[in-house]
Amino acid sequence: QVQLVESGGGLVQAGGSLTLSCAASGRTFSDDAMGWFRQAPGKEREFVAAIRWSSVYYADFVKGRFTISRDNARNTVYLQMNSLKPDDTAVYICARSRYSGGPTAMEYDSWGQGTQVTVSS
Repeated sequence: QVQLVESGGGLVQAGGSLTLSCAASGRTFSDDAMGWFRQAPGKEREFVAAIRWSSVYYADFVKGRFTISRDNARNTVYLQMNSLKPDDTAVYICARSRYSGGPTAMEYDSWGQGTQVTVSS
């Protein structure tokens, strides 16, 4: 069993920045892929970014604004979000995959509870 706990969400103004953290514990593996998804009210869950080793994969709408990184020693993955827009408002959810870390939610087998990000205009 893997436990994932997100933190770092909050309220920011448009154009601001936040860094989210996801701490993993339990049955983690060094080759795990870690991903971030988000869910906004009335919208479908969507893929944001993923990382496996040095390989990263971003959704088109965050390229150039968000950066995913990983601290393997702490089993923690980060999502640095810059130039935030009101449309970025969502619950951001961390997930673990035993595969390569793509955008399809079904490949992820563990999920956190999420952390709320609210971007005001």
